[in-house]
Parts: sequence; C-alpha cells; structure tokens
Amino acid sequence: MANRNLSKLEKIIGKIVKQERELVEEVSETPSTAVQPSVYVKALMLRDMADVDTVKTEVKDGNVVILRITPLAKRSIADVKRAIDELCKYVETIGGDIARLGEERIVVTPVSIRIWRKKPQSPSPEATSI
Repeated sequence: MANRNLSKLEKIIGKIVKQERELVEEVSETPSTAVQPSVYVKALMLRDMADVDTVKTEVKDGNVVILRITPLAKRSIADVKRAIDELCKYVETIGGDIARLGEERIVVTPVSIRIWRKKPQSPSPEATSI
C-alpha cells in the first residue's frame, strides 16, 4: 500500500514540477553592490497544511527550503498535492523556483536562486531510423 501511495505521489509531483517548469521564466540577475543578507538552507518537514505557510515565509525571507513530504504523504496524498500546488503557485508569483529531489523531498528557492535542470538529450537521427 505504501509503495502504491509513493508511486502516485511521484506521478503527482512529476506532473506539478513539469507544469511549474513550463510556467516559470528566467529572471535576469543584475549585479548588486549592496551587502546581501545571509541565505540559509533549511530542512523542514511537511506534516500538515499549516507547514506550507512556514515554507512560504522562509522563502520570502530569502532562504532555501528542502521540504520532506513523507510525513504528510503517509496520511493524505490529496493534501500533499494541494500543498505542492499551493507552493508552485506561490513560487511562480515571487519568481522563485521549485523542484523535486528524489522521492521524498522538494526544494523551494527564492527569486535570487535558480535550480539547475539537466536538459534531456534528444535521440540521434540514426537511432530513430531503425
């Protein structure tokens, strides 16, 4: 049962992240001479929907959040989908970024930090002519 839920979760997260990638545009960065405040990488757990507000606050403050979604996924896949949808919409509005890190985690970044994504290689014409 848990494997089936994780499989559903992976599909949901994959679809959401794919939609998010299509919506997010690159933000041009301008050099700044002002002193930048410290940026922290924080590991948080998604236990219930109230934790979404905590993630939003951290990202708004300029921090990177690595969010473990397993605790909520064990209780409700629907709540995980809702939480990730909400985070994707929020990240889109602020110009941040969001991506999946394996099966249990997602990373959410503020506007000043981009997530590198390896572009899939297209098959060579010789490989498809067989």
